[in-house]
Amino acid sequence: MDGDRRKRFVELHREGCFLLPNAWDIGSARMLEAAGFPAVATTSAGIAFSLGRPDHDFFAEHGPAGRIDRDTMLRRVREITAAVAVPVSADLEEGFGEAPETVATTIRMALAAGAAGGNIEDFTGERARPLHDPALAVDRIRAARATVDAAGEPFVLVGRTDTLLVGGSVAESVERANAYLAAGADCAFVPGAADAATIATLVRELDGPLNVVMGLTGNALSLDDLRDLGVRRVTVGGSIARAMYRHLQRAAQELAQGTFTYAQDQLSQADLNDLFRPHQPDVG
Repeated sequence: MDGDRRKRFVELHREGCFLLPNAWDIGSARMLEAAGFPAVATTSAGIAFSLGRPDHDFFAEHGPAGRIDRDTMLRRVREITAAVAVPVSADLEEGFGEAPETVATTIRMALAAGAAGGNIEDFTGERARPLHDPALAVDRIRAARATVDAAGEPFVLVGRTDTLLVGGSVAESVERANAYLAAGADCAFVPGAADAATIATLVRELDGPLNVVMGLTGNALSLDDLRDLGVRRVTVGGSIARAMYRHLQRAAQELAQGTFTYAQDQLSQADLNDLFRPHQPDVG
């Protein structure tokens, strides 16, 4: 089953443009699957928030132990892959360690957890040097590629550069992303590229398919717009989870005032029960 799902996920990246929404637990993944998406991704932010932990920040803000550890993250990935029938791409952050060997182990664990793909980013979490040295970043992607090839399983490896998120230029983003593609990444991911001009430049200058993330702050570009620009894959990061937590915060604030109007827009118990009934096994 994992092999078939992985093949389907690879095929999604061959041409066109598709939306890959991000889940953080079994329930959110099942809801996205039920909406008809051909695959889902995990969001490290959503998983962290569901456990009451911070995500994607500098270590000085919350300490190195503040972010979710690899075993915890991969456990959630495994839970999600076991609960849905569609391919799942894992948010593997920076690979949970600097050394290429550590990244290789993370990729092996993602494969064992049933993931059909995964991203490795170059963000370090250190303010003095927010991105890994380019040569090391390339070695990390190369180690991930070698691990995938050795496993002999279809797997979409995504090289992510956080250059724009730390104040870098589009030119540096292109240079880093192309280096990651040359080192074996199947797709480049440049978070922070959200306007048409920047995205068009990346599509033109990159030597492989581009993933962009929408929903960081809300965006006027539609999926059709992104398709016309030449984007191959669109994710939404932790934006769905953040929107859910905003609703929770509003409900809590209203409850503190002693009213209950937040409940007027809830899903019914019956609808959720129907949605979350176990998948029926294939017959025939």
